[in-house]
Amino acid sequence: MRIAVAGASGRMGRMLIETVLGAPDARLTGALDVPGAQALGRDAGEFLGRTTGVRVTDSLAEGLAEADVLIDFTRPEGTLAHAGECVRRGVKMVIGTTGFDNAGKARIRDAAERVSVVFAPNMSVGVNVTLKLLETAARILSEGYDIEIIEAHHRHKVDAPSGTALKMGEVVASALGRDLAEVAVYGREGVTGERDPSTIGFATVRGGDIVGDHTVMFAGIGERIEVTHRASSRMGYAHGSLRACRFLMPRDAGLFDMQDVLGLR
Repeated sequence: MRIAVAGASGRMGRMLIETVLGAPDARLTGALDVPGAQALGRDAGEFLGRTTGVRVTDSLAEGLAEADVLIDFTRPEGTLAHAGECVRRGVKMVIGTTGFDNAGKARIRDAAERVSVVFAPNMSVGVNVTLKLLETAARILSEGYDIEIIEAHHRHKVDAPSGTALKMGEVVASALGRDLAEVAVYGREGVTGERDPSTIGFATVRGGDIVGDHTVMFAGIGERIEVTHRASSRMGYAHGSLRACRFLMPRDAGLFDMQDVLGLR
């Protein structure tokens, strides 16, 4: 697999590059970053003390020239710009970027009519197994349990709640026959009144270098069930991204997520 990585000098970008370089069935062919990034022009493996022959560039044409797949964990505006070029060049996409509005999601769906795309708020295998567990738990605990979702990330994360927390809310709401847009409560302050049992609450923590913690709480009378996933490293996201790349290789077009990649549907 010939793979290009967007956001090459970021924390996730570097983890992706390290993972691609260590995979026997993958080859790094492109490393993209924003104009003005300090890494521009340097070898993409320099931070590892390795020479890859791939230099970090802000040119989409150069970065995608030899790629089969682009892995993108950047910002919505950047990912959408990359998607347009990927469509023009027939490059598949693995998108882990979060924070898209409805218009942005629609543009990704449009791109997936031309190239194959895995679009998921979290590429971790563990998180996606957790989503399956939540679907089952929500169906069983559909009455008498209040549902709260608590997530924590590092101080640099710019969107809240996290895309993973929102996905967890969507999975739970769907299993209960509800629309998350109608029942979500994002934070509470002041005199809020008694809790509406049909709602799904979200609480967000930002601080330090927390990679990503997510807990879904089903709080009943006399007992509480908590389903938790904690990430101690971004490596799980990187390995999941490679699994997504392998899944896309035989597919020319279509929009998929990690539930498809892992056969959890």
